[in-house]
Amino acid sequence: MTAPTRARVYRGTARNLAFLARKLQQGHLVAVPSETVYGLAANALDPKACRRIFAAKGRPASDPLIVHIHSLAQLAQVAVPNKAALKLARAFWPGPLTLILPKRDVVPSEVTAGLSSVAVRMPSHPLFRQLLERSALPLAAPSANPFSYVSPTTAQHVAEGLSHRILYILDGGPATIGLESTILDLRHPDRPSILRPGAITRAALQRKLGHPVLARTGKSASTAKPQVAPGLLKRHYSPKAQVILHRQLSLSKALASSSKEAWLFLKRPSPTVPQNIHWLHLRGDLQFVAHRLFAKLRELDAAGFTRIHVELARGPGLADAINDRLVRAAAK
Repeated sequence: MTAPTRARVYRGTARNLAFLARKLQQGHLVAVPSETVYGLAANALDPKACRRIFAAKGRPASDPLIVHIHSLAQLAQVAVPNKAALKLARAFWPGPLTLILPKRDVVPSEVTAGLSSVAVRMPSHPLFRQLLERSALPLAAPSANPFSYVSPTTAQHVAEGLSHRILYILDGGPATIGLESTILDLRHPDRPSILRPGAITRAALQRKLGHPVLARTGKSASTAKPQVAPGLLKRHYSPKAQVILHRQLSLSKALASSSKEAWLFLKRPSPTVPQNIHWLHLRGDLQFVAHRLFAKLRELDAAGFTRIHVELARGPGLADAINDRLVRAAAK
C-alpha cells in the first residue's frame, strides 16, 4: 500500500510561480499567502476546480468563496460594480476589503452558493498578486484549513491541516494582518453593511463613502442555507480546546487554575508567570494582537490544553474584528 501524497512547500521564485500558475490553469489547488490569512486557491471560473476546494476543506456548499483579482479592470469581468464599489476599490485595493456585488454569468454557482451575488477582493500580498497575474485567472480562495478550524497564517499551518489533501503550498511568510478581510455588502449601495469586520474599519469606510455604513456583525447563519458571504457561521475559527471568553481576565484566577487550562491575555500580565499563562502582545497593541491571535490559538491547542480562557479586545475598530473571531471560536 502506497503512502498518501504529501503537499510540497514552494518558495516564491519566478520558476516556482510559473509552475504553480500552470497548475492553477490545469484545475489544481494551490495554497497561497495573503496579507490576511493563507488561502486555498483554484480557478474561479472552473466549477470542477472549485468543487475540489470544498472537498479538500470539508466545506459545505452553502458557504460561498471569495474571488480574488489582480487589477481593477478584472472587477467588471466577474461582478457588476457600482459607483460606491469603485470608490472603495480605488481607496482600499489592493488590501483586506471584500465587496459583495451582483455577479456576472461567467462565475459558476459553486463559487456563490447558487446566489446571484459574488464576493470579490484584490489582495496586496506580492506573491499572491504575481500568481494572479501569471495565471491570468480570477482565483477563488477561502482560508486554507479544514472547515471551521482556526485559520492558517503560515505555510506550516496549511501543511499541518491539509498536507494529505492538496499538493502545492506557496510560502510567502507569516500573514501580516492575521485576520480575514472586512466583507462589505454593496448589493444596495445606498445601504452598505458590514457582514464581517476586519482591518478596514467601519469608520474608514464611512469616511470614504461619506454616509453611514450598517454593521450587521455577530449574526449567524446555518450550514443548510446559502450564505451571502463566508465567515458567518455561528461556530468558526475554532480550536479543538474549549474557548471561554472574558471581558477581562483575572491574573489571580489564572494563577489558581488547573495547569490544563490556558489563559490568554491581550497584554503581558506579569513579568513571571507559569507555562499556562500567555499573552498576545507586551502592551496589548491590537494590531499585534490580531496578527498573533490565530497562531497563538493553534499553539495552545497543540499543547493539549483542554480549555483556553481568552480576554476580549476593547475599543472600536480592530477590536470588532478580533472579538468577532473569538465569539465564533467560542460558540458551542
